[in-house]
Amino acid sequence: MYRTILLAYDGSIEGRLALREGARLAQVCGARVVLMAVVEPTPEFVAGDGSAVYIPPDRTEEFQKILDEGKARLIRMGLVPEARLERGDPTEQICKAAQESAADLVVVGHHKQGAMARWLKGSVTASLSDTLNCSLLVARLEISDEALFGGPVP
Repeated sequence: MYRTILLAYDGSIEGRLALREGARLAQVCGARVVLMAVVEPTPEFVAGDGSAVYIPPDRTEEFQKILDEGKARLIRMGLVPEARLERGDPTEQICKAAQESAADLVVVGHHKQGAMARWLKGSVTASLSDTLNCSLLVARLEISDEALFGGPVP
């Protein structure tokens, strides 16, 4: 059914649920797995006349750790993931990676937002739904260890 599944992973609880659900699908389908994390650039803060400039810290190292954690989880599940760390707008980077890897399914987690946050920041999931050329799964299902590993895990 699915040959290549792209898992967008951010290390959050929702991201971990999506990782497990996507991993289970990959197991069932025998699909290739591409795991990716996106470092979203944070805008600089400039105050008044430009004399006060705040340059946010580079979060690349933090996201590399998140990606490594996700890769280790997938390996433990018996998969052999390709890992990608990208910088930029999450929607653009996920769509680009999906196209480059010939993904036929992208799996993301659902982050609940209020109306104001959704209006101000937008929804990555909604943008992906409008932009992707493949299927999109917004994962919310909790997959048990028994389903992933074939039996209870101590």
